[in-house]
Amino acid sequence: MSFVEELRLPDLVRPFIRKIASYEGPPIHIMEVCGTHTVAIFRHGLKGLLPPAVKLLSGPGCPVCVTPNEVIDRAIALAAVPGHILVTFGDMMKVPGSYSSLAQAKAEGADVRVVYSPLESIQLARENRSKIVIFFGVGFETTAPTTAACLVEARSASLRNYFFLSAHKLVPPAIGALLTSGDVHVDGLICPGHVSAIIGSKPYEFIARDHGIGCVVTGFEPVDILQALSLLVEMRTSGRPSVVIGYRRAVRPEGNVKAQELMRTVFSVGSSVWRGIGEIPGTGLSLSDEYEGFCATRHLDVKLRPVREAAGCSCGEILRGVKSPPECRLFGTACTPEYPVGPCMVSTEGTCAAWYRYSPSTGAGSGGSSERGA
Repeated sequence: MSFVEELRLPDLVRPFIRKIASYEGPPIHIMEVCGTHTVAIFRHGLKGLLPPAVKLLSGPGCPVCVTPNEVIDRAIALAAVPGHILVTFGDMMKVPGSYSSLAQAKAEGADVRVVYSPLESIQLARENRSKIVIFFGVGFETTAPTTAACLVEARSASLRNYFFLSAHKLVPPAIGALLTSGDVHVDGLICPGHVSAIIGSKPYEFIARDHGIGCVVTGFEPVDILQALSLLVEMRTSGRPSVVIGYRRAVRPEGNVKAQELMRTVFSVGSSVWRGIGEIPGTGLSLSDEYEGFCATRHLDVKLRPVREAAGCSCGEILRGVKSPPECRLFGTACTPEYPVGPCMVSTEGTCAAWYRYSPSTGAGSGGSSERGA
């Protein structure tokens, strides 16, 4: 029996389901911050196992989704310059900016390339010395250390044709901003496993201490998520919120210290704009003074048109947990994974994409479009 199969034994899951089902208090609103958790919840049908009083909300835990149009517009403009090669992850290709997408720019002749690792962009810079190579880095603390290592390598190799456009963001301060906004009521948080493998559990302690809200860092198997829900229900019932690691096979309280040190060396922390939330202090990663020479925003000048948002798109409200996807008038009609209007329908971690693919209420799997039949 494999390790994954052991995690999916029914006897492991049943005690947590019984404990959650026995709850008889007022409604509990629990937000899963991470987009991967959102997808796992829908894919495994976990919402159907919960009593009506336990309600799940999806948060801003999809890095592709929270990247604002202005940054996407800049990436598209940089890619359109002759002699430029723009390198990014596959999830970013179809994300709509104000007027276009990277996929459309590529179709119109821009040199846009998809990589699985930022280090591939270093090799491209070495192989194309006569061109400018720009790595468009998107992600939370999970991917930021790899990007940092990439920039250390670029500096060591004295690559003069290599630049970096940052859309990296930090999660804990964004959670704090969401909790203080007053837009949504949250009684418990399922905190991201991948992010927490880097930062540990300590950065979430302010949530329990200052907001009185319990947090559980957990993995992505059904038993992980149901255990987290069980613990959060227990915290709410007892009135004793705390921060618990339910994913000890990957997360330690102190996190990955070496990765954190690498991030501190390469990046400086400042404000960052989050789609649907706005500017949040302490959430943006820009390059430190030592690595400023690689900054695409500072050293590569492009002309940008005025930023605009897609009419009728509710991605901003969905990322804040204020709306669910079916409450957007474009969902499943004008906006589908094949023809997305907003980023929440593009990313594999997007709430709209997860809802569209897996929710019975949208007819997923019933044969509508090719995406639904996948």
